[in-house]
Amino acid sequence: MAEDKGKRDSLQMNRKGCQINNGFVQNEDNLEQDPDPGSSQDNPQPSTAGIDGSREPNVQRIQPYAGMPKEVLFQFSGQARYRLPREILFWLTIASVLVLIGATVALTVISPKCLDWWQEGPMYQIYPRSFRDSDKDGNGDLKGECLERVQERARMRLVYCSLIPQNQIMPGLFLVIAFCPLDDKHIWFQLSRTRVGKYTDYYIWHDCTHEDGTTIPPNNWLSVYGNSSWHFDEVRNQCYFHQFKKEQPDLNFRNPDVQEEIKEIIQFWLAKGVDGFSFDAVKFLLEATHLRDEIQINKTQNPDTVTHYSELYHDFTTTQVGMHNIVQGFRQIMDQYSREPGRYRFMGTEAYAESIDRTMLYYGLPFIQEADFPFNNYLTMLDTLSGNSVYEVITSWMENMPEGKWPNWMIGGPDSSRLTSRLGNAYVNMMNMLLFTLPGTPITYYGEEIGMGDILASNLNESYDINTLLSKSPMQWDNSSNAGFSEANHTWLPISSDYHTVNVEVSITEHFIF
Repeated sequence: MAEDKGKRDSLQMNRKGCQINNGFVQNEDNLEQDPDPGSSQDNPQPSTAGIDGSREPNVQRIQPYAGMPKEVLFQFSGQARYRLPREILFWLTIASVLVLIGATVALTVISPKCLDWWQEGPMYQIYPRSFRDSDKDGNGDLKGECLERVQERARMRLVYCSLIPQNQIMPGLFLVIAFCPLDDKHIWFQLSRTRVGKYTDYYIWHDCTHEDGTTIPPNNWLSVYGNSSWHFDEVRNQCYFHQFKKEQPDLNFRNPDVQEEIKEIIQFWLAKGVDGFSFDAVKFLLEATHLRDEIQINKTQNPDTVTHYSELYHDFTTTQVGMHNIVQGFRQIMDQYSREPGRYRFMGTEAYAESIDRTMLYYGLPFIQEADFPFNNYLTMLDTLSGNSVYEVITSWMENMPEGKWPNWMIGGPDSSRLTSRLGNAYVNMMNMLLFTLPGTPITYYGEEIGMGDILASNLNESYDINTLLSKSPMQWDNSSNAGFSEANHTWLPISSDYHTVNVEVSITEHFIF
């Protein structure tokens, strides 16, 4: 009985003037008012749906209230006064997000990029055969104490050297090695001269006339060091082409097998831990296939007397079509090995004696990268110094350098006369200071920081051109025997006579730049 009574009370509480409350309250004030007998509300319409859900609420007569069922809420949401603010807020949110994305992209593009390891500090360029001899044979190497000496001099933690022995990667240093031409003792040349398999065309061979010890070359092409760039080989009975010394035959880079061999060598050293490569003399990689004579500078000169490299226009033996494609192939290998986090592989090119516009091409194209930078040797070409000459060199590079690229500067190198021999001792500190204040990467050739000069020697007992050896004398560490370079009785090149006063020990004592 008590249960039945509770149900009746609940039913009575839910009825008010024959109106049914389906679980929500309308305007309680309106519910409490009795309808006027003479008004149109004598037959009031229910303001909510009936129990059977057959009627919808009249939203025109209902004010929003808390706890509305979704059917009523949807009716209100379609009204203009609620819909318009909601749409305005929605599109404002979308616009704000787009503005934030655009601002983020713009800031990323225009903000300075973080410098990579090859941009953060200077490079210290060494010639290993002349840097430090640890095994007392008179030839420099990269073993034992030499590694400590390299780290001592290369406080910038970046060393650029022309040759290193296998398995002698220096820990704690970024190492960039130069890729240099091979000599005629290499196994490839020995196999090529005997026409063994694929090696037959690894070099540039051509028929030539050789009678009574005299060779008539295929054309008038000249070596950089003078005289014909063709040399007769008695084993193959043909002439091979060499841009430099006859002991350095040119590889045939038009042969795909040669390109693959070179790429494998690059990959070998990168796998060993080398941080980058410098490719020497890249403008000499290819030569014209037609073998036409190059044009003389002085057309009235007797062709038989043209023996110096500077007497010809070298349109057929330098910067040939396809050369940049080979360099781009080297770049792709560097990029493959740069995918490891924090292991970007640097690539530089040497293109000495090129015009500034041709030099800039080694940076690559907007969407095709080549070198991180071509080595800038224009300051090493100054034989006399003035404010205007230095200004012209600096502005020429900076104004012609492609947008977004990185500059570099050097005042000496293995193929140029040393700073002291060119300009005198008075300019050593000043030019080193200039090197470190210019924007970009400064490159110091070993010994330039202490004012080493070219050696004075004429009989060096070496097969290479003497002029290229004068700036490669052994490093002068102290005033002991052989300047601290070696304990051998004889060094591969003589020590400069000024080593008692010009050496690393003295430079530290007198607080030179390094």
